Amino acid sequence: MEFEELLKIIVEVKEDANIEDITPETRFVEDLGADSLDVLSIVELIESEFQITISDDELMKISTVQDAYDAIEKYL
Repeated sequence: MEFEELLKIIVEVKEDANIEDITPETRFVEDLGADSLDVLSIVELIESEFQITISDDELMKISTVQDAYDAIEKYL
């Protein structure tokens, strides 16, 4: 999986986010202003796009873009 694929999903949900400003260290809540519904939408799109299911335990560990990328890679 390419990192850019994840960025496209994030920007699809957080339309006001600038894709060039998102780095692996970007935090969903603090930096992107995502609320719990946004994060859930991002996870649902990830699961749909990559045909994976992220466990609840793994989901609780996701706070940065890199965390999300690592979770996806774990299930691919």
